[in-house]
Amino acid sequence: MKPRIALIAHDKKKDDMIALAREYRDFLLTCTLSATGTTGGRLIDELGLHVTRMHSGPVGGDLQIGARLVDGEIDCVIFLRDPMTPQPHEPDINALVRACDVHNVPCATNVSTAHLVLSQLMREE
Repeated sequence: MKPRIALIAHDKKKDDMIALAREYRDFLLTCTLSATGTTGGRLIDELGLHVTRMHSGPVGGDLQIGARLVDGEIDCVIFLRDPMTPQPHEPDINALVRACDVHNVPCATNVSTAHLVLSQLMREE
């Protein structure tokens, strides 16, 4: 089964997400991808990836991905968080990370761990 990966990035981390996805583009083309609104739009427009877009994070996109995760529809979350900028939807962010922990779903919250997770998924394919 194709890996089902959720991709999320805070505003100041979106360029990092695009760079990461560009590096793993060939692999990501073989995956089932979902993303929050703006991140998903950039992944589609700039890299030509096939992405199911959720709402923007601040208006519920994180919660939508969390619900899919709880339903067993997400295998891995790459969530490039900006720890230096307060987020108005911090409770939603915490709920998503908690759902990853509860359901034992890998959650990479920075570029270094994202490389580790994506490299391992590639090896498994």
